[in-house]
Amino acid sequence: MNTTAKDLRDIVESTVERLQAIPESRSQMSRGDGQWPAKQILGHLIDSASNNHQRFVRAQFTDDLVFPGYDQEQWIRAQRYDAEPWLALVELWRSYNLHLAHVIENIPEITLTRLRPAHTLDKIAWQRVQAGEATTLKYLVRDYVGHLQDHLQQLFGAAPV
Repeated sequence: MNTTAKDLRDIVESTVERLQAIPESRSQMSRGDGQWPAKQILGHLIDSASNNHQRFVRAQFTDDLVFPGYDQEQWIRAQRYDAEPWLALVELWRSYNLHLAHVIENIPEITLTRLRPAHTLDKIAWQRVQAGEATTLKYLVRDYVGHLQDHLQQLFGAAPV
């Protein structure tokens, strides 16, 4: 799993300067058509890091991958990311993901690859796994990184430097 942890670190470190270069005013600009501005996208990525952090840790002590989901829109509204300074959000996102890379690289391989028939990845994963199809924590970790990359592409489309 060291490669996924390394990939996550590389994504974060190669992206942070681009994020820091986005001016505060651009981070708040509406994209129209109901899509989140850059601040809300980054806020969503912080929420994703937070939720997946506890999933990655809890999964090391359970036989399943059954986790609650969360209402993304409510989380964005409740936390008022639009009222946070852009650079503070960037630093929180960076720090949280570097910590997740540390967590990921310290999960034992046997724990990562153990098949788990009981899961909620049919509801909570970015690339969903069918109910009844066994999956692994490794899949969930990689799914997290894919989700992160997808939203970063959206973010840079929302607030080009």
